[in-house]
Amino acid sequence: MKQKSPSRRKPAAPARVDSSRDLAGLQRAVWGLVSQPLTARNRMRPRTPGGRSTAAVAGEIAKPNDRLTAFERLEIYNRMYWFRVLDSLAEDCPGLRAVLGERKFLRLAEAYLQRYPSRSYTLRNLPARLERFIREEPQWTKPHTALCRDLARFEWAQVEVYDGATLPRFTVEDLRGANPARLRLALQPYLQLLLLDYPVDDFLIAIKKREALLRGDASNAPTGVRTTKKVRIPRPKRQRCAVAVHRLDGRIYFKRLEPAACQVLLALRAGRPLAAALAAGLPARSRQSGEALAAQVQGWFTTWMQLGWFCRRT
Repeated sequence: MKQKSPSRRKPAAPARVDSSRDLAGLQRAVWGLVSQPLTARNRMRPRTPGGRSTAAVAGEIAKPNDRLTAFERLEIYNRMYWFRVLDSLAEDCPGLRAVLGERKFLRLAEAYLQRYPSRSYTLRNLPARLERFIREEPQWTKPHTALCRDLARFEWAQVEVYDGATLPRFTVEDLRGANPARLRLALQPYLQLLLLDYPVDDFLIAIKKREALLRGDASNAPTGVRTTKKVRIPRPKRQRCAVAVHRLDGRIYFKRLEPAACQVLLALRAGRPLAAALAAGLPARSRQSGEALAAQVQGWFTTWMQLGWFCRRT
């Protein structure tokens, strides 16, 4: 009986790049090695997730030179990738780092980036799905999962606000003669409205003040002189609040909102006419007189107009 020849393993990458299909195959192979997690000593793993020798796979992708093996050449990129994405995520999430501590945050970040690796040309989008991941895998943030979810939402909102689009402002002139029952006010795309279970806005402000103080002490201290000890900021206690994260003159600000005011803004963002949005946000029965309630609402809208939150509908 004729014996079957042993099956040959398909190479990780094409031997030659003669087409766009070959190039895509090579890119997938490089990405597979570069994006695999590092070892505990921050080196490239000896075996791929599929069980193959990493050195063998690297040899199918890259050539050695007079100083480095193929494995060592690709290890440089493997390490650079992970150091860069972890550093970027840590920079965007000071609140999560403060709550979890550096080691626990690092474990969260590594698990998150393995499940949701970067798919964008920019690191700006790296934390976009972090709140979702914390909800899906709460074991990384216990016993502070609810707080961490709020922090992930809040810190991602700041990224959105920083470079979100600005449309032409809606002015008082645009209101003249408008019917409130039909008038629809649009909100600036960059404006983020958050209903939170924890006052993470105050917590983040305290963290940023502490970091600014530490940076100032470090820059002013002579060599060898101990600087101010890092002060631990207590975790916030549960307290429901509504916060607007917005931008003014190129800077990011946090503004607390009354719950009713936030509901009005959310209804406007959903496309409801002004009259319907007010009905959705304001209580059907109020202890305030009609005049007092009208003055309160007028105050809200005056502030929002001054901050430029309304824009013309596109």
